[in-house]
Parts: sequence; structure tokens; C-alpha cells
Amino acid sequence: MNNIKMLPALLSFAEVANQQSFTGAAKHLGMSKSAVSQQVKRLELHIGQQLLSRHTRGMSLTAAGAKLLTRCELLQDQVNLAFAELSANQDEPSGTFALTIPHSCEREIVIPALNQLCIEFPRLKPKLVVSDEPMDLIQAKMDVSIYGGELKDSNYRALPMGSAREILCATPAYVLKNGPIEKLPQLANVQWISAPWQNGERVLYDTHAESEKIKLSVDVFASSNTLPSAVDLVMHHMGVALFPEFAVQNQLATGQMIRVLPSYQGRQWPFYLVHRFQGEKPVHITRFYQLVKHFFVKAKVA
Repeated sequence: MNNIKMLPALLSFAEVANQQSFTGAAKHLGMSKSAVSQQVKRLELHIGQQLLSRHTRGMSLTAAGAKLLTRCELLQDQVNLAFAELSANQDEPSGTFALTIPHSCEREIVIPALNQLCIEFPRLKPKLVVSDEPMDLIQAKMDVSIYGGELKDSNYRALPMGSAREILCATPAYVLKNGPIEKLPQLANVQWISAPWQNGERVLYDTHAESEKIKLSVDVFASSNTLPSAVDLVMHHMGVALFPEFAVQNQLATGQMIRVLPSYQGRQWPFYLVHRFQGEKPVHITRFYQLVKHFFVKAKVA
């Protein structure tokens, strides 16, 4: 099967999926709407699967389309980056790439992004510092950091990665032993596990009335200075915690954890990639930003 000839169709499909519109995609690509539609139809015929589901409210991705889109987005980024490198006439990045990140972004986001970055730029040498404490990039001699939460005033540049909500979770064994948690007042009687940034207060929102802010004073049973060990405390059936959703997606997917009171959620945390470059960013910083955004979204929907 000759797949190389399908590259234009793959890029057209990715633009339609991201724009949720053939018209918008055609405008962005500088093509006619019918030409874009033909490219997508050609791709569907080539792989023998439907990628887009059209309906009266617009369109949505099929399961096959969603899977293919994650690959196409990386392909699109690489094409754009290849031309950016040529136009800028830049040397291949080399040397130390130093970054500091929180524990929540380590396994599912940054490590896969670094792996792909080093495949594309093999002369880079990553130096990774994992800490939930913010660092001054210049003092710590770091190139970039990933920051979760509202940004403070800074001389550094911040690029938005996305946002993630906090969810209440526990193990099935903990719930079985202590009884089902079906109403908000029952949270006063659970054993609370605290992550590094948490204290004796939890903020919740009703998912049906997100503007309504609920503050709970809690008696912390156990706490940790790292997120992974706080997750492990919950995994050992020691209590209930409020964690960023992507930090426990694997445990939820396998049934090792369950959501508690799913009609309530915690804060929505914005995440940023912060860098110290005042002028034009080096090409590997741009690429790393593209990659962490990709894996951030992927981790949220895993």
C-alpha cells in the first residue's frame, strides 16, 4: 500500500477535524471546499474506514478518526517546523536542554514529549528536574519550566498548554470498607490525602452550577510533598483525594481508582510552558511546546 501519496489527504483531514468545518479548513489551507472534501473522502476510501460523522449539528470524529488525528497533528507540526528551520537557516540544536516540571506532568506528558524531541534533535541532552516548587529559570540555569496555576508577574514568556480539572477519587476497596459516598456532607467523615499544594481546605464546584463555589474545611489524614507518593497513599486504600484528572487517568481506566461524587469537581487549573528566551525562540523550544501540548491533551482523554 503506497501511503506516501496520502500525505496531502492526511493534512487536509487534520485541518477539517481541528476546524470542525470543511469551509474553515478550506479557507486556512487556501483550497476550495470541494477539494478538501474530496481529499477526506479519498483518505476514507484508502483506509476503508469512516473518519468523520456528519450530522445536523455539524460533525464529529469517529473512533478511527480520533486515533488518526493524534498522528496527523504531529505530522502537521513536523511539516511546519521543517520549513521554519529552512527559512531561519538554523543549525541543529545541540547541548543541554534544561527544564523543570511538576510531578503531575512527568510520566504521561513530558517524558513522551522529550523522547520524541530527542528523536528529532539527537544532539540535545535533556536535563530534567522534577519538583512541585517553582524555580527561577535564570538562577537555576533552566531553559523552560511547566507551571500549573495562575501565573504571577514575570519577565519570562508563558505559552498556554491547556487546563485540567481536579476530581475526587478513592479506591474501590476504601469505599467498600467505609461505605459509599453519595452526598456532599459525607466528605466531612472521610480520611483526606493531601498533595503538596493542598492544605486543610478543599474547593469544589457543582458540575451543574459551575459558578457555585463550595469551600470545605477538612481534617487531613495523610499528606506528601510529592504528587506520586500522594497518589500511592490513595492506591493503598488510605483515603480520598482531590487530584488533577490526568494524573490518575491510568488508575481510573483500569478500575484501580474510582471517582467519588462525580457531580462535583475541584478547581480548573491552567498549565503553561514558561521559557526565558526574550527574542525568537530556538526551534527545539517551539517543537517541545508543540509536543507537550499534544501529550497534555492526550493525557486528559486517555
